Amino acid sequence: MLDQTWRKSTRSGDNGACVEVRRVDDTVEVRDTKDRTKPSHIFTLAEWEAFVGGAKDGEFDL
Repeated sequence: MLDQTWRKSTRSGDNGACVEVRRVDDTVEVRDTKDRTKPSHIFTLAEWEAFVGGAKDGEFDL
């Protein structure tokens, strides 16, 4: 079984303005730390890998 612990970036502060992610089977869940009672956003592994790859390549830079 995979570790389903919620994780956030080590660069995040403790001000609650970040997101947390966790892997659950073949999906990745993302939630807002400001309101953990809201449903998480769920992505397939392929969707998550495409997002992370785009972020690393600067695709989302302003």
